[in-house]
Amino acid sequence: MIFVNSMSDLFHEMVPDRYILAVVQVMMTANWHTYQVLTKRSARLRSLLNSVLRFASTAPHIWWGVSVENRKHGLPRIQELQSSPAAVRFLSVEPLLEDLGALDLREIHWVIVGGESGRGARPMRKEWVLPVRNQCRASGIPFFFKQWGGVRKADTGRRLEGRTYNEFPLRLKAPVMSAASCLEVASEIESHFEVPDFLGLSVLS
Repeated sequence: MIFVNSMSDLFHEMVPDRYILAVVQVMMTANWHTYQVLTKRSARLRSLLNSVLRFASTAPHIWWGVSVENRKHGLPRIQELQSSPAAVRFLSVEPLLEDLGALDLREIHWVIVGGESGRGARPMRKEWVLPVRNQCRASGIPFFFKQWGGVRKADTGRRLEGRTYNEFPLRLKAPVMSAASCLEVASEIESHFEVPDFLGLSVLS
């Protein structure tokens, strides 16, 4: 499983559409991997999945998700995701910063919950986590509890009410392409895109 842009956001407004398209073309080709694509830019995600990325929107090995940290910013992203075509939609409720209340989980296939970690981490309360877990249970949605977080996340662990939650959606298997074929396809994809200097880095645009 590959977490795409784990320390950034593929749908950031400064990332060109054509670069996103090139990344998705690679993911479509290397379909023996499962990809998690997470964003806070849910409006752009919805727009592209309904247009230039439509060809990849319902690929079962690409999971499209949005961050849901609180009610103000997170809950509207769920609606944007639900109006996006996708085989697997997931919510990353991390860091969970408040009680989210009743969630609309229609057409959601996976929920991850976790607390903030590192210096200055804001605490996460058990009474915020349990309603999310219980709503997943009631809807039959796989629930993954990542961590309690905190300044020393290794000390707080990831057990919730005495157990560990490692649930995932079904992952499909596909044959791995030969190294020679991978190089051939990579060369073909690169040939369609120029490589400018983007924010000081050479990337496909």
